[in-house]
Amino acid sequence: MADVPLKSSPETVPDALKALNDLIATIAPDGLEAKTLPPVHLWNPENVADIGMEIRADGSWWHEGTKFTRMKLVKLFSRILRVDDDGKTYLVTPYEKVIVHVEDAPFTAVRVDRTGTPGRDQTLVFTTNLDDFTIASPETPLDVSLDSKTGEPSPYVNVRARLMAKLSRPTYYDLAEFAEPSPEDPELWGVWSRGVFFPIGLAP
Repeated sequence: MADVPLKSSPETVPDALKALNDLIATIAPDGLEAKTLPPVHLWNPENVADIGMEIRADGSWWHEGTKFTRMKLVKLFSRILRVDDDGKTYLVTPYEKVIVHVEDAPFTAVRVDRTGTPGRDQTLVFTTNLDDFTIASPETPLDVSLDSKTGEPSPYVNVRARLMAKLSRPTYYDLAEFAEPSPEDPELWGVWSRGVFFPIGLAP
């Protein structure tokens, strides 16, 4: 992370930075390499902290106005993200929840690939900006809403639990190349994945 030390004496570190260092030490005591997703759905700590963490609309991560540049750290944090019933996003450890202010979505889908026979039998695989993979399916659906005034699409795909990825504009255009008319409404176009038809817009 740019210009933010990970080790400093308690006397010289602001409270928010000390909390960030403590969080890092908790989730990565042996380094920043994360192999599997922790069981955040099982953790229900009582302590909640707000240390100025945010994810902006472009997918960048910030702390107290300073942008994270260490992608290993960002990827590590992304593995302990959770959206709770209150609609808020948190970094969750067994001991504490840290509020993350999300401007749009915590992930950005930067690529879509198609496997299988095009059409009903195809599968759409999305890659996020943090190297997560998700498949458009009944469990992790694709959702595209259209602005009622401008017709501008807001496309999202579920990554896991309630965590969403917003499709980048190039990714949405690539997705549109796979579109075909709905079997029930020729004016509605969409894409198939895992046997499900996901609407993405009106007929061109």
